Amino acid sequence: MSRLDSMMRRLAAQRDGLEWGHAMVQGLAGDYVDMGLGNGRTYDHMREIAPDRRIWVIDRALNCHPSCVPPKEDFLEGEAEDMLKKLAADQQKLVLGHYDFGFGVKEKDVAEAARLSTLIATIMAPGGVLISGQPLVGFDQVRGPETVAPERYYFYRT
Repeated sequence: MSRLDSMMRRLAAQRDGLEWGHAMVQGLAGDYVDMGLGNGRTYDHMREIAPDRRIWVIDRALNCHPSCVPPKEDFLEGEAEDMLKKLAADQQKLVLGHYDFGFGVKEKDVAEAARLSTLIATIMAPGGVLISGQPLVGFDQVRGPETVAPERYYFYRT
């Protein structure tokens, strides 16, 4: 598979996963979190499908498209571990999370996701949903939307 085809499949999985996750948490009160803002495409889609939800955003630096800059009070700039601890200290309990931290090196990305999983668990509400490009540890993995091939994206209930 070409890198272009792979990227297109990944983006479709993100979109379908976010929409599936949003539907799964409709009865739950709480905010959302986008872990890894990047260019802001995922955050922008989250705003579109959930305009009534607060969306926390974590990233090392603000480097997104100008149309995707989150409100200052919702953007946590810094290292993932520190920002997850900040959310936990503020007693945030989030119902939908999208995990997209990474360095672009598979082994390093998988190790970081495993390392951060315990901290992510501290900010998620019971019954919430996590959507992740990397495998997370300590959550109940579930089958996501039928449009997403297993192991292309990971889906969890908290």
